[in-house]
Amino acid sequence: MPSSSRHEIVLVHYPFTDLTATKVRPAVVVHAPHVHVDYLIVPLTSQTGSLTQGEFVLSDWAGAGLNVPTAVKRGIFTIHPRLVVKRVGKLSRSDGDVLDASLREWLGL
Repeated sequence: MPSSSRHEIVLVHYPFTDLTATKVRPAVVVHAPHVHVDYLIVPLTSQTGSLTQGEFVLSDWAGAGLNVPTAVKRGIFTIHPRLVVKRVGKLSRSDGDVLDASLREWLGL
């Protein structure tokens, strides 16, 4: 699969912690263009009730190609592009700005 761009929404195979199976879940690509093949992603969830600091509900989740209200969850994962099932959409500029601020907060930058 060709490379994805920053703030693109993708469906990915998330492995279970015991690596016995995977589940398809949405995520946001957060890396800038780079020669490295792996993607840096942040998970998304429809469980919007109990969010921690820096997590937030997307203001334009429908415009990003998602079917239900969706929140950005704290976490950064590295995955191989083969785990990407398909591209769904892209974050709005304002949601992308909030995500970038959350990443800086989470990483202490």
